Amino acid sequence: MKIKYKHFLLLLILSACHTAPKQLPILGMRDAVQKVVDGKTVVDTVYQTIPPFRFLNQDSVMIDNHTFDGKIYVADFFFTSCPTICPIMHRNLMKVYDKYKGNKHVMLLSHSIDFKYDVPHVLKQYANKLGIMGTQWEFVHGSKEEIYTLAEKNYLVSAAEAADRGVMYTRVIWF
Repeated sequence: MKIKYKHFLLLLILSACHTAPKQLPILGMRDAVQKVVDGKTVVDTVYQTIPPFRFLNQDSVMIDNHTFDGKIYVADFFFTSCPTICPIMHRNLMKVYDKYKGNKHVMLLSHSIDFKYDVPHVLKQYANKLGIMGTQWEFVHGSKEEIYTLAEKNYLVSAAEAADRGVMYTRVIWF
């Protein structure tokens, strides 16, 4: 009897340790659409995507959404003179860059929200300071309207100018 009890207790402990895998939430808009597959009407979900865009990168080269076709990419919003969260964020992104350096399927995309100061040559100096070579990590410049709209409507972060210094900031909205 003792052996069966021990096995039951061990099974109970092991089953209590098993947890369901965590899944990332799906953010943004999604629509249910009907389509015909093999003669049957089925409902499919269409998820929000990033719309077409065009920005100047750190090398003064125009890049667009097609630059990232078929790739996994991490996007962020920052400004080169940011003294608070941006250096921490880019220190963490450097870990991603270092881990996937040379992997043609992984890219990083940093949008500057300081449309007045962070022009391509400033972004190039910033990338050089970080030790970024090549085009696996793109630092991009665009107009205030382009960057802010993309941030708020598509990446679900807010961007605004701080009234006291005329400097931009972003705030991530977590769900």
